[in-house]
Amino acid sequence: MSAGKETILAVLVNWTPYILKGFAINVFISIVSMALATVLGVVVGVGQISTNRAVRSVCWAFTNFFRNAPWLVLLFYCMLLLPFQFRVGGVAVAIPDWAKATLGIAIAAAANMSDLVRGAIQSIPTGQWESAESLAFTRRQTLFLVILPQCIKRLLPPWMNLYALVMVSTPLCAIVGVNEIMTVAADILAANTRHDLLIPVYFYILLLFFFYCYPIARMTQRLERRFAVIG
Repeated sequence: MSAGKETILAVLVNWTPYILKGFAINVFISIVSMALATVLGVVVGVGQISTNRAVRSVCWAFTNFFRNAPWLVLLFYCMLLLPFQFRVGGVAVAIPDWAKATLGIAIAAAANMSDLVRGAIQSIPTGQWESAESLAFTRRQTLFLVILPQCIKRLLPPWMNLYALVMVSTPLCAIVGVNEIMTVAADILAANTRHDLLIPVYFYILLLFFFYCYPIARMTQRLERRFAVIG
């Protein structure tokens, strides 16, 4: 090692605040995306079992089209098709790149969430519907007061798995120009111009994602076992 040259560990330590700031953006995008995906996915999932054929067909088409679409392609579509800004009362409001990327991920995740919701609803025994009908419940009342509450424990483990998938997909946002952790990694490598930093920097990022997502995976397994016993 030449004199005055920082060790790899020292470089990583010095850049850690910047790396964590970039990682926080990934976490933020994943949380917002999953919140949007959950709301939209529940609506579309319920729509898939609607008695209205037109509603059922539209929700089925949305789910199957976006569930089988590459997430990166959806990100590019959102980046290219959404305007850079819109006007509210004569005031121009810019749409940031992270918001467009968040929407792209949310649409893809919502399609997967929709299928989870549909499956959970259809896994409830038909006797539940019949019992509610005998008590003069409408279909809507049965769905929201009887069926969906029972779906929560069935949905929670796969919902957590889906969130972990959303989180590990957020580095794709760097490709469409969002300043997140992969952009930070590129900045570090460009600033130091050292080939020996390439593997350590990306390994550091892998560790951050692992330590964030692994507890989610463990909790998911624990909940699956718990609900299997309760069920």
